[in-house]
Amino acid sequence: MAATNPASKRIGPIGALRQALVSWWQIVHLGAVMLVLAVSPSSHRAARRRQLAWHLVAVCAPMLPGFTVVGALISLVIIRIVTVTALSYGLSQYALEMVVRVLMLELIPLAAALFAALRATLPMAAEIAALRSAGHFDALARQGCDPRADEVLPRVLAGMFAVLLLAAVSCALTLLLAYLSVHGVTLGGFERYTRTVGRIFDPAVSLIFALKVLLLAGAVALIPIASALQAERRPGGWSSAELQSLVRMFLVILLIEAASLVGNYY
Repeated sequence: MAATNPASKRIGPIGALRQALVSWWQIVHLGAVMLVLAVSPSSHRAARRRQLAWHLVAVCAPMLPGFTVVGALISLVIIRIVTVTALSYGLSQYALEMVVRVLMLELIPLAAALFAALRATLPMAAEIAALRSAGHFDALARQGCDPRADEVLPRVLAGMFAVLLLAAVSCALTLLLAYLSVHGVTLGGFERYTRTVGRIFDPAVSLIFALKVLLLAGAVALIPIASALQAERRPGGWSSAELQSLVRMFLVILLIEAASLVGNYY
């Protein structure tokens, strides 16, 4: 029998493109399935609510204190640098606006998404891959349960909620720190401060900001778990798919950031 040429097993450009399109379509399909399951009455049963609550606490409780402290320290440094630089150039009236735009519109949502991905969604994707390769999904299916509703949905929702929670807490803390840094412990500048923040967050910017945070949350929650479901059913299968998951996630984050920049400044 003639030996098989290893080069003949290589996937050509068209095959690689087809695989990439199929992988992206599976991610989109999983997102649609998660949306349907999230609004389905069967997902609101007491047992599934308890499981979702457990995942929310298990994911968010360890991350929130550390991210809040580190975010506050970095925000204070950036606020100080911006205010001192603006004051030295005689542009102190623009310092607060620059701080809000740089931190709240750009850095905080990105930092929240990346932190949640590294600390929550990637480990949860590894759990999904391990459960699937161990046959846990098949066992649930034989019992008449839906593995996507029992195991995948709580982790996806917990990952999305983690990004939203980290972004909301950090934005609120940044607004407080920015006010204290510029006006001090007094209410004398509150009216001017709220007017400045309101001028920045007009309806268009507010809509773009909300969509950006929501899309980032969906990307870091869905892509790793979808890649885990696509991984081969064998021990260690997730390791070979993890790099692809990271590349896809960073690509989507880059596209979201670029779209938000275009929407905010053009």
